[in-house]
Amino acid sequence: MKSLFDIPAPAKLNLFLHIVGRRNDGFHLLESVFMLIDWCDTLHFELRAGGAISREDLTTPLPADDLIVRAARALQGASGSTQGAHISIAKSIPEQAGLGGGSSDAATTLLALNRLWGLKLSLLQLQTIGLQLGADVPFFLSGHNAWVSGVGEQTTPITLAPARFVVVKPLAGLQTQRIFSHPDLKRDTKATTIYDFAADAYGFGHNDLQPVAQALCPAVTEALSWCRDRGLNARMTGSGSAVFARIAEDFETSNRTGFQIRPCRNLAVHPLQGWAV
Repeated sequence: MKSLFDIPAPAKLNLFLHIVGRRNDGFHLLESVFMLIDWCDTLHFELRAGGAISREDLTTPLPADDLIVRAARALQGASGSTQGAHISIAKSIPEQAGLGGGSSDAATTLLALNRLWGLKLSLLQLQTIGLQLGADVPFFLSGHNAWVSGVGEQTTPITLAPARFVVVKPLAGLQTQRIFSHPDLKRDTKATTIYDFAADAYGFGHNDLQPVAQALCPAVTEALSWCRDRGLNARMTGSGSAVFARIAEDFETSNRTGFQIRPCRNLAVHPLQGWAV
């Protein structure tokens, strides 16, 4: 039986997130930098005959029709493949955190099954499929840290200096739709450029979603305060409840009831870069 084991799906941090407008269809236009970090889910894939797709949760239980299953079925539909797979996942990246775990799992599933099924679809073809699953999926398929614009589908590869971060995730999560639909969300930040960002990569900008998130979820403010009390300049990542701050090499994290605290390093490239060309 053909199989692929210990396939990583890394999380990301939004170094900043600006909402610069809104399309007529209601989708928000953003500018951000997505940075890969070494906090990963781990997936295993086993070939199955007959086209059946099944999933086994090795740690955290996931919804029956999550992005992993949807990605596998979307790949079947786009390629016409009649092959199936049993997918096992050890979930480590918390949900509703703004870390992109679900989108990353979907991207890894597309890359792994493209190889396991011998489809030989190009990266562009996989990104077209991925965009139907979520705006962040093409980023995880691209393999690079990126300047991101549009609704999240426009990515430009960038290089970031190696750095260490602490991610603080409250037990409470946040639903993306609650933030983006909130009447107090700032949607008119002035557009900027990659060159503005490059002048101060780890200090540039802000997260326009953070004030609304703090109003909806007081635990976000508590996480920010935990960082501030340790001399860290933290901000929220994405639309979830996790916050992050750059830390020195000798910074030691400590446990705090109600938080999941994890030191991380950024990644120069995605671990599966080159799995599709």
